[in-house]
Amino acid sequence: MVCGGFTCSKNSLCALNILYVMVSLLMIGVAAWGKWFGLVSSFQVVGGVIGVGIFLFFVALVGLIGAMKHHQVLLFFYMIILFMVFVVQFSVSCACLALNKEQQDHLLEAGWNNSQTTQGDIEKSLNCCGFSTVDYSQPCDATCYHNNSCVSCASKIQEHAGEVLRFVGGIGLFFSFTEILGVWLTYRYRNQKDPRANPSAFL
Repeated sequence: MVCGGFTCSKNSLCALNILYVMVSLLMIGVAAWGKWFGLVSSFQVVGGVIGVGIFLFFVALVGLIGAMKHHQVLLFFYMIILFMVFVVQFSVSCACLALNKEQQDHLLEAGWNNSQTTQGDIEKSLNCCGFSTVDYSQPCDATCYHNNSCVSCASKIQEHAGEVLRFVGGIGLFFSFTEILGVWLTYRYRNQKDPRANPSAFL
């Protein structure tokens, strides 16, 4: 059977969804590991990553079952959901890659002010206090706080913010193209006839 036939499309779609299942389980595992070992104490961050992982897992499961059974309804909903995920992920990835330094600083400060637990995690891991200025009258989880030798967290975060955003944007962009490939494969596979099925049956 040449590639592009029914069997090849089915196997390609199954392989793609197995990849998505593995990525989703990795996301859930890494988030749970980070929470378990106290690397991230913010429940919002952990819950968000686990939520995205679970959503991706169920979408991939729908695609896998639809591909194996050649189920038209499951494949249709899988194709629609995957296309919407592609649009959102592509937009976010492009935004990450296009942010300038001023926008990065504004985004980082908004994220900093959003959660006290995230502030504590950053202060502890980067050994810094405060966002833009160090205020020793405020409590801080960093070890440098006791020696009065802390620097602001903004200066440390900004060293790596651009690299992290480019990395996240690049990874997101890569996976967004695998999603549009999945949409195309699903559309093509839905319209192919199963050679083992009854020739007089509907698709």
